[in-house]
Amino acid sequence: MSFFITVEGPEGSGKTTQVRELAARLRSSSHHVIATHEPGGTPLGEQIRELLLHAPWPLCPETEALLVTAARAEHVTHVIRPALEHGHIVICDRYIDSTLAYQGAGRGLDLDQLWALQRFAFDGLLPDLTILIDVPVEVGLARRYQDAEQLSRFDQETLAFHERVRAWYLRAAHAEPARWRVFDGTLPPEIVAEQIWATVQTFLHKREQMGARGRI
Repeated sequence: MSFFITVEGPEGSGKTTQVRELAARLRSSSHHVIATHEPGGTPLGEQIRELLLHAPWPLCPETEALLVTAARAEHVTHVIRPALEHGHIVICDRYIDSTLAYQGAGRGLDLDQLWALQRFAFDGLLPDLTILIDVPVEVGLARRYQDAEQLSRFDQETLAFHERVRAWYLRAAHAEPARWRVFDGTLPPEIVAEQIWATVQTFLHKREQMGARGRI
């Protein structure tokens, strides 16, 4: 049974941890799962990811948007769509909403133009469920600066930039409640994981029921 889940959130929200936990739980329940991330997920995408996160020179917002969208086109074509066509569950750490949040709200690019660019890249492939892990900007950035990993160009952006990103996510979730579910990322990770697991089970049960009705 194919199902496409994306996980979104501001910096330091704990997305990557929750993607790993959700994938493990689904696999333990005998589901075939592909866990992936953006930008990245393909050889070309990983090279673009490194450039986007750690370029030693400034990138203009338009270049950022075009690079991340090029990586997405490769990702959808070579990883996400084939996995779904084989009946797998795909969990993707960031997808089109990240571009609208970061390059749109954050960088100030026109959202209608960005959306048209995304439609060109993903060819109609929208998530069945988008999980938003929300944290206050100060909390998320404090986590990132305490992390041993190298800080990215985005981690080092202004507070105002990150506030715009977070605000866009919350507006998007409010505007499309059928697709989005919001979780409090300030809670202990194990509690967030339990909440996400309960939500995903509910969505999968509904998908199974729809499939059963379609076979009658």
